[in-house]
Amino acid sequence: MANHRADEKRFLDDRGNSGPLAPNGLNPATIMEKPVVDRIIDCYFWKDQCFGVNEADIVSRVVDQVHFIGGTYGDSQKPSPFLCLAFKLLQLAPSDDILREYLDFGGEKFKYLRALACFYIRMTRQAKDVYRFLEPFLPDSRKLKQKRRTGTTLTYMDQFVDDLLTKDRVCATTLYKMPKREILEDLEVLEPRVSALGDIEDLLDGEDVQEVDPDAAREDDSDVEMSNREPADEREDERSPERASS
Repeated sequence: MANHRADEKRFLDDRGNSGPLAPNGLNPATIMEKPVVDRIIDCYFWKDQCFGVNEADIVSRVVDQVHFIGGTYGDSQKPSPFLCLAFKLLQLAPSDDILREYLDFGGEKFKYLRALACFYIRMTRQAKDVYRFLEPFLPDSRKLKQKRRTGTTLTYMDQFVDDLLTKDRVCATTLYKMPKREILEDLEVLEPRVSALGDIEDLLDGEDVQEVDPDAAREDDSDVEMSNREPADEREDERSPERASS
């Protein structure tokens, strides 16, 4: 664990200018907008729950205190516990190994811990690492509560992860613009992503698709129509004695 100062005075006072940069080259103290940071450090949750916290304490704080995701909510734009702990992670700068521990916690109890780790990774890691860390959780369909200024809604873990991969603003935080996955694949930075359904082309090739000749189909329809008419003509001949005698 990294050494932690309870008040984090230097991080807050000099806006991180004297500290190391995040792996994506951004200053962790300025990733969140200053008005949002000011609301965070002035709120009760930050003063009561976020001082003297280390990477291990984050787990218990999330389990006990975080019951929804979101940035600021309500008319007063109150910062959520989720956002406060995300800012605390920006101060702590946990390693990739610790982040993997956060992500690997399973079960309903730790779903918000996984969401928090995904959010922090999106803020601080390079694009190729963001895709590698987050894409394995696209099949995660667990429900998440989300609070916004307009109220509380229901979302899902896979939707939240997809928002992190595709949007530039999530949870009251402007995220740096990531290149699309296709670009990184063309640059051979990432391997092509394999869908959970497998290769679509292979699925289509594996099906026995029989092509139908339109001209042949019309001829078959004509033969069927003629065969349907013949019994009716024969019945008409049987009912007409004159036609039968002639």
